[in-house]
Amino acid sequence: MCNCDNHHDIDSELDRLLDRSFSRRNFLRTAAVGGLAGSGLALPGSLFGAEPGSLEEPEGVVSDFDGVVRIGYIPITDAAALLVAHSEGYFEDEGLEVADPQLIRGWSPLIESFAANRFNLVHLLKPIPLWMRYQNDFPVKIMSWAHTNGSAVVTGRHVDVQSFADLGGKSVAVPYWYSMHNVVMQMALRDAGLTPVIRDQGDALEAHEVNLMLMPPPDMPPALAARSIDAYIVAEPFNAAGELLARGNVLRFTGDIWKNHPCCVVCMNERLTDREPEWTQKVMNAVVRAQGTIQEDKKSVATMLSRDGKGYLPMPANVVERAMTNYHDDSTYADSGAIRHPEWENGRIDFSPWPYPSATKMLVGAMNETLVGGDTTFLEGLDPDFVTDDLVNYDFVRKAMETHTAWQGAPGVDMDSPYAREEVVVL
Repeated sequence: MCNCDNHHDIDSELDRLLDRSFSRRNFLRTAAVGGLAGSGLALPGSLFGAEPGSLEEPEGVVSDFDGVVRIGYIPITDAAALLVAHSEGYFEDEGLEVADPQLIRGWSPLIESFAANRFNLVHLLKPIPLWMRYQNDFPVKIMSWAHTNGSAVVTGRHVDVQSFADLGGKSVAVPYWYSMHNVVMQMALRDAGLTPVIRDQGDALEAHEVNLMLMPPPDMPPALAARSIDAYIVAEPFNAAGELLARGNVLRFTGDIWKNHPCCVVCMNERLTDREPEWTQKVMNAVVRAQGTIQEDKKSVATMLSRDGKGYLPMPANVVERAMTNYHDDSTYADSGAIRHPEWENGRIDFSPWPYPSATKMLVGAMNETLVGGDTTFLEGLDPDFVTDDLVNYDFVRKAMETHTAWQGAPGVDMDSPYAREEVVVL
């Protein structure tokens, strides 16, 4: 644990932890150069605060297809299935050629690159495809879940926050407006009688208001240490980094609020999946197989993913391992209330590919109640049943699951009814 007591020391320590290739300064610089600046696109929750604009489907998605699997990913544990499929040679086992996965340092640049056909296999926050398809008429398709759970709310040591109700009058960072993090955070705030708002930092807040702001994940731990925010909600391994570096406290794990919830999903271009069904099936076989590998040995996979292993994630092994394994065996989480439902028997992050229709239906309804920056009128006329059938392709993942069956042992899978479930949210 870092013994630093000010923002500059924490900032320097975070740079050291993430290494120079992914320091928080490089994150912002790279996102600015490789992201939306000058692109003409305005994407939801971009680093520049732009409102959602439009995406144009590029030419050549099918005609320029060369059969190579091209992966783009954000360096978070949500991407593990894609990375393990590459690391362990699962794509090659299917007879596919695969390029080295490309690390992208922000959600907006990843969306832009996927839309421009730079990548044909990506993981996206589950609400993002909703926006892409129905606000922008872009043919994105959810192919499977990338993982379940895997996020948390971390509070600063400078605030006395024992429950969500204690966040009144405080500022909370979220990684993206169109994220499960924003959805779950606002569920919890409303349940506590608080009102989410989006204000300029420094504006006065009423006691019942909570100011939400966008912040890139690498900025969150140093911002928490500097007391410029009071809490944040984000994917791993930045919660583990917040604990180790900023001496933050986990208020609640999101998987302990929404049981085995989706977060990132595996996405492809529908035009490609329609034109290349055999190729698509082989890709999904590799992804589903990888999820089973991870679920069966998270600790070894964490080391492999870390910069001490094969370097897919620019964090040391102890941070990634904590992010993927430190849960029920840490009594402090139960004592503090970060874990209130040990009987759910889930992990800090889990890997189960089936895209339960019930969760998609719930998300459509939840997004209509979630405050975001930008225009959300496209959500008003969406029929949850239509979206459940139209946004998600169930065929390829289901066939892959029939061959690679390790998912049957994942938390929350009921083999009496493996392809249906009831969503459970306990705030």
